[in-house]
Amino acid sequence: MSEPVIPEPDDKDWTWTLRRPCPDCGFDAGGTAAAEVPRIVDDVVSRFTVALAAADASTRPAPQVWSATEYGCHVRDVCDVFDGRLRAMLTERDPLFANWDQDATALERQYWRQSPAQVADELAVAGARIGATIGGVTGEQWARPGRRSNGSVFTVETLVQYFAHDLVHHAHDIGARDSS
Repeated sequence: MSEPVIPEPDDKDWTWTLRRPCPDCGFDAGGTAAAEVPRIVDDVVSRFTVALAAADASTRPAPQVWSATEYGCHVRDVCDVFDGRLRAMLTERDPLFANWDQDATALERQYWRQSPAQVADELAVAGARIGATIGGVTGEQWARPGRRSNGSVFTVETLVQYFAHDLVHHAHDIGARDSS
């Protein structure tokens, strides 16, 4: 694919998904037990593995809508960013997260040029890594704070819930079906 049409930047503050279910994907982040998120990560990675194996994985359904490969790249990078944020919250006192421009990352890393098979492999590694980090959280660690550069305050629990919505929402975006 040559240079793609650039989608409109997503500058919405999605933290509202911690207070009510998402009307688009139906996921209730605030009602999800954070300890269940590693299972959700595994499920989403499995769904993306199926989508990334499809012959049309790199085909955009519309010029301004990412392909499954591009969404897979984004979900892989979300896993890495959130794993870093989670680790900071577990080891630092009230860390301030560096801003992450997901749209700039998509352009810099040229998501549209990446191999679906390689993205699937990298997503599996990133998903396993953050799943293990979340799985290691215990007791009072769930209440440790951290802040986004826009001022949004999270606990480990709410960051993990927020992260889960991101993954489930993007599995919904690609129309991923359950692989089991």
